[in-house]
Amino acid sequence: MLPAQKLVPVDFSFRSIVADSTDSLNSSNKMLSNVVTEVILQKDSLVWLGTGLGVSVIRDSITVETLPSSTELIEGFQDTLLPEGGISAMAVGDQGSDYENIIFIAAAGSENDIPVGKGFAYTTNATDTVISWVYYDQQVDLTIQDTVGWAGGGYNFAVLPITVTQANVTYDIAFSYHIDDEEEVEFAWTASWAGGLRRFEPPENPENPTDLGIWERVPLPMDDQFELNTCEDSSYTEVINKNFEPDEPEYSKFLLTDYYLNPRDPEDDCDTLCGNHNHKAFSVLVYGDTIWVGTANGINRGIINPSRFYCIDWEHYSYPTHGLSGNFVVGLATQMFNGKRTIWAATVNADDPTEQRGVSYTTNDGLSWNTALLGERVYNITAHDSLVFAATANGLWKTEDGINWARYKPARQAIPVPNTAIHSTDEVLANEVYSVAFDSRPYYGDNSIWIGTGDGAAHSYDLDGLNWKIFRAEYDQDEDYAYPNPFSPYTHNVIGGDGYVR
Repeated sequence: MLPAQKLVPVDFSFRSIVADSTDSLNSSNKMLSNVVTEVILQKDSLVWLGTGLGVSVIRDSITVETLPSSTELIEGFQDTLLPEGGISAMAVGDQGSDYENIIFIAAAGSENDIPVGKGFAYTTNATDTVISWVYYDQQVDLTIQDTVGWAGGGYNFAVLPITVTQANVTYDIAFSYHIDDEEEVEFAWTASWAGGLRRFEPPENPENPTDLGIWERVPLPMDDQFELNTCEDSSYTEVINKNFEPDEPEYSKFLLTDYYLNPRDPEDDCDTLCGNHNHKAFSVLVYGDTIWVGTANGINRGIINPSRFYCIDWEHYSYPTHGLSGNFVVGLATQMFNGKRTIWAATVNADDPTEQRGVSYTTNDGLSWNTALLGERVYNITAHDSLVFAATANGLWKTEDGINWARYKPARQAIPVPNTAIHSTDEVLANEVYSVAFDSRPYYGDNSIWIGTGDGAAHSYDLDGLNWKIFRAEYDQDEDYAYPNPFSPYTHNVIGGDGYVR
């Protein structure tokens, strides 16, 4: 988990850098934070950077803009401002679809060293110069909500109400689109740690502040369940409930049998129903009618049923039973190559001392699992055709077979300045690579890669990473500023255990 970076001074001027002959010496850079945990690509040229101090966007390969934010947003209302905080998750609509102009962003902060969810921003015009965002509060429950409706409201399940935003941080978002009776439905799925897995159906008219869309809590298997079927009538038991008003009649509802959604630790509340690590969601991936969710107790594969109000039947995979390297699953990716699909997961050791950090992957939709990069702390994974990239605490790795991996050297920039003998030089002084994106868009040369690090973002036009263009928030070199602020050689600008002062 990457907590949001604390506020730093915001008066900056920046060096000019070039990537190749198509770029300008007069690059404009207005990044406010060098901690880049998200790199998201959209349409022909947009590159979104989720940073420790908000959202930055690259529109034309040379200009970096940081979007304005505020702490005074009102839920449901449109604004040109984003919620203030670090960016913990971002997702965009599918390229070439009717949803390609959509982006959904989650913000986070910290209170007394506890991560806190700061809400969401949603827009359908992300590719415009001026963006209208709709703000939504971080999702919490009413104290009295000990059961919630599910899949059209005909089914229900028992829950522990999540009534605070502390430890309720959204770490991943994924979109899905479904057609039922010729009606297309859009969902945004959010993985929010203690907030669990939820899905959001955006409002038909985002300009209407009274229409906040529809949020649902989504049941996941309990820790000891290998399967959870929520689409079968036989999975539910009819119960009789008393109404809140004494003079109103009793009523019945159907509850998921022997089930309780409770994201507390398993050792908590065991006098009643124990908590479940598998109810703490950290990563989510959706395609077609299939959803994968990574939690603190493994990986869940679900089949979405549009004919039953989008209920889900789940299978649950965990260590050691199914061969994952570890149960804490912080990243998921899908790879399609030669007609075969591989699901990749960043799997970290959880509470069993025999678990290992690394990568886990399946080529048969979860029937069996393989592991790789054991010992590496993996933050994120992406894939394109035969190539798979892993962003880790020790840098960026690449493989074409899942067995043999090559590690990139730290990003360095040495780009010729046109009509001179001078090179524009720079380097990323951090081992950690938090995010990676493969860029197949013609605007960036068909085959290039982007990375987000603790020392800025970088872009390479070649897949070997021989040369990079680096984007960084930095003070004017003519001024005497400490950089970073505060500076510690043990936490900032560290390569191989050595501290470097830029």
